Amino acid sequence: MAAAPADPAELEREAGLAGLFELHYASMLRLAVLLGADDPENVVAEAYYQIYRKWRRLRDIEAAEAYLRSTVCNLTRMRIRHLQVARKHVESPPEETVVSAESAALLRDDQRVLIDALQQLPARQREALVLRHWLGLKEGEIAAAMGISSGSVKTHTARGLAALTQAMEARR
Repeated sequence: MAAAPADPAELEREAGLAGLFELHYASMLRLAVLLGADDPENVVAEAYYQIYRKWRRLRDIEAAEAYLRSTVCNLTRMRIRHLQVARKHVESPPEETVVSAESAALLRDDQRVLIDALQQLPARQREALVLRHWLGLKEGEIAAAMGISSGSVKTHTARGLAALTQAMEARR
C-alpha cells in the first residue's frame, strides 16, 4: 500500500516546531528553572504541545518564540500556584523542596546563591527580573510575556532588584 500524500501545512508545522525545538529548548528549560518550576521539563514540554496545537493560528511564525516564552511563564506561574494551594491542604507540608537533578545540573556552583535568593522573591518580581536580566527582553516584551502593563513591569523589576540586592548583601 502506498502512503497517503502528506498535507503541506502539516509538514510546515512539523518542520517549524522541529526548528523551534532545536533553537530554544535549552533556553526555555533554563527559563522554567529560573522561574522556580519544580518540574521544568514538563512545563517546557507542555508549552511545546500548546504551540503545536495552535500553530495554524499563529499570525506570525516569527512570533513563535515570544509565544513559547510567554507560555512557559504562564505554565510555571500556574504550576507554582497549584502547588501552593495543594500544600495548604496537606496535613504535614514537606520540609524542603527537592530540586530535580536536571535543574541542579543546569546551574554552576557560583549561581546557586543567586538562584536561592531569586526563589525567595515573589513570583512576579522573579519573572520580571529573569526576563529582563537573563533573557535581556525590553519592557514591552516582558509585559507581553507576563500579561501585565509596562508600568507594572517597571514596578516588579525595581522591587525585585531591591529585594534581591538586600538578600544578597545579607548573605555576605
